[in-house]
Amino acid sequence: MEQFNIFGNAAPVPKLPPELMEYFPGIFNTDESYSFLKTFISSVPWQQQIISMYGKDVATPRLTAWYGDKGHSYTFSGTKFDPLPWTDELLQIKQRVEKISSVVFNTVLLNYYRNANDSVAWHSDDEYELGTDPVIASVSFGQVRRFDVRNKTDHQHKYAIDLENGSLLLMKGDMQHNWEHRVPKSTKTLAERVNLTFRIINK
Repeated sequence: MEQFNIFGNAAPVPKLPPELMEYFPGIFNTDESYSFLKTFISSVPWQQQIISMYGKDVATPRLTAWYGDKGHSYTFSGTKFDPLPWTDELLQIKQRVEKISSVVFNTVLLNYYRNANDSVAWHSDDEYELGTDPVIASVSFGQVRRFDVRNKTDHQHKYAIDLENGSLLLMKGDMQHNWEHRVPKSTKTLAERVNLTFRIINK
């Protein structure tokens, strides 16, 4: 089914391995989610990062911003990101996520997917600053987008889930060490989406 409606219904949730992922649909209602989406799109100082990939500098096919506690920088593809200070909206979301996950986060990466051409390639969030077996909380606002997961050594061992507006996906266990994930491009007409991934950065 084509997911043109920004708040359209997603496909049935597949059975996910609870030691790797937990999915919580609708932790924010439609009005809350729409408000957050519009606020972030209009107020966040979005940047298009240049990263090194296969020996070439390329622009990421999405916009990003990094927020968090002072001094908790993050290094990705050779680039160091210093966090912007928390906003009231981010702290409100953070509080609800922490209540569900029982984890206290100190940073959040925001990704702005403007249309169907924006994406994130296969990767793992296994940077040194995240420590061993990190817990990452992914919150989605706006357009439903497919989230693919595959085992690093056996690509036939895989999962796919549609991340709905207002939902939370918790990634944990050895997810970042033995698995990789992506948000693929689409040939369909897709509206805007903002994704927040809350993390714990170790100094």
